[in-house]
Amino acid sequence: MAIAKIILSYILGYVRVTVEGYYIERFINICNNNKILMWNVKRDKGVKLYANIGIRDFKKIIQISKKTQCKTKVIRKRGLPFILNRYRKRKIFAVLLLILITLIIISSNYVWNIEIQVEDKSELLGIEEEVKNAGLIIGKKKTEIDAKEVINQIRLNRSDISWIGIEMKGTNVIIKIVKSEEAPTIINENDYTNIVASKNGVITKITAQNGTAKVAVGDIVQEKTVLIEGTMTGKYTDTRYVHSIGEVEAKVWHTKSKKIYYNEEKEQKTGKEEKKYKIKINNFEINFNKTLSKFKIYDTIYEEKKIRIFSNLYLPISIIKTTNQEKEINKKTYTKEEAKQLGIEELRKELEEEIDDPEKIVEEIVNTKEEKDYIEVNLTYEVIENIGTEEKIEF
Repeated sequence: MAIAKIILSYILGYVRVTVEGYYIERFINICNNNKILMWNVKRDKGVKLYANIGIRDFKKIIQISKKTQCKTKVIRKRGLPFILNRYRKRKIFAVLLLILITLIIISSNYVWNIEIQVEDKSELLGIEEEVKNAGLIIGKKKTEIDAKEVINQIRLNRSDISWIGIEMKGTNVIIKIVKSEEAPTIINENDYTNIVASKNGVITKITAQNGTAKVAVGDIVQEKTVLIEGTMTGKYTDTRYVHSIGEVEAKVWHTKSKKIYYNEEKEQKTGKEEKKYKIKINNFEINFNKTLSKFKIYDTIYEEKKIRIFSNLYLPISIIKTTNQEKEINKKTYTKEEAKQLGIEELRKELEEEIDDPEKIVEEIVNTKEEKDYIEVNLTYEVIENIGTEEKIEF
């Protein structure tokens, strides 16, 4: 539904009605054929309809209701004529309201919100800047926006986008993006392949079902080392290429280190906070509170809520809420043993997050280095992992 028509209906006045009867479908069809505008339409149990209808079409609705044996009832009156009638003695209010509505109509010709939607809801770094550089900015007149040109510029500068679409709804511009993914190398069972090491390690098990093992248990291998070669030689045949099949396990190492200071200062939230508000009209801001915080140390969180009349009719007005959360500095002193244990516990959590199967950990190795102000903790997990991965043989 065109936003302009809804705004016009608000200026001229509209009513919220219920239409009830067994011929609701016929009622709707006749309204559509007569190009009668209805919005915010809701059905209730099939025989009752709720809808907003312009005051100019109300008499037509009554006639169609009689024709389709439906009962129509006005449940709400909205729009400028009803407001002016209610406040007919308050001329200043009426004039201000008229000015406001005029400004809303004028602002509806501009873009006041840009919404970027990525298909998998992930983030595309720098995409907001790319959109801005392509000429799509807040406050620009909608007739001056060339959607095709914007799309072409963005795609020219971004190799990580496979599709982009732009849709204008009211004063809202919706940019829909589908990310491109690098196609993986497809290996089928008819290809000749080697099995190579995906990381460094010491071989603990190797089983070659098809192909020739090139390493043995106990061998130290580097990443990309050929473990099972895609060749076989028979007693009475020459060497031939095959698709390698096998399993290779190795002992690999995951290592992390961390410094733990004996005298540590940590910032912690006290639970106290203060909220400040301001109104932003395009690029002009009006503060309702003092800008300086009463807290000495604090985190600041900004929330901006854009004002809109309908779902996609944004105005160049937003309310900005600033929340300051107080923090305090707590000092803590550790002994060398406490610092060491703290470092080990923190490193364990980090390492276990990057290991697929913690049950494959066979050994934990801790090394420390003591300094004047801190202890450096180094933690290594020795893990048994399958390191064999297929690699196509290129001739």
